[in-house]
Amino acid sequence: MEKSLQKQIKTSVVACIMDEEQRILLTRRNIPPFFGQWVMPGGKIDHGESIESALLREVKEEVGLQVEIDKLVDIYEHLAIGHKNDHYIILYYRAKALNFELNLNHDELSEAIWFSHHQLPTLDIPPGCRQVLAHLFPELAWSGLEPPGDDADREIPGVNSLH
Repeated sequence: MEKSLQKQIKTSVVACIMDEEQRILLTRRNIPPFFGQWVMPGGKIDHGESIESALLREVKEEVGLQVEIDKLVDIYEHLAIGHKNDHYIILYYRAKALNFELNLNHDELSEAIWFSHHQLPTLDIPPGCRQVLAHLFPELAWSGLEPPGDDADREIPGVNSLH
C-alpha cells in the first residue's frame, strides 16, 4: 500500500506600508510573479520563522525599510491551485515605516514609489493586492475587483513557481 505524501500549506506575508499622508508604498516587480506590476512588499514565511519576523525580513530585504506592524488587514486563502492542488494562505498587514530611505533589492524590484491613495485604482496591480487596497481605501472607485482565482502566480508575492 502506497503512503500518500502530506501536503503543506504555503504561507506568505505582505506589508501595506502607509505614511502619515495615507500614501502607500508599492514596488514594481522585475521578476515573476507579478513581472512589471505594482505590489506591496512581501514574501513567503520560512519554516520555523514567525509571521512577524518574516514580514520584517521581507520588507527589509526588498525595500530596506524597518517597519512597525500595526494590524492584520486581510487574509487570502487559495485552495486546489494548479496541477498539484497547492494550498496558499496570504496574510496582509498594515505597517508603518520607521525610516524612509529606500534601498531596493534590484534582483526583484525595478522601483518603489509612495503613491497617493487616489492614484491606486489606475495602476497595474494584481487582483489580490487590488482587493486589499480596495479594503483599505473603500471610498475610491475600484474597477476590476474579482475574488482571488486559481492563478497563484498572479496572487502570491515572493513565490517564483508553483511546487
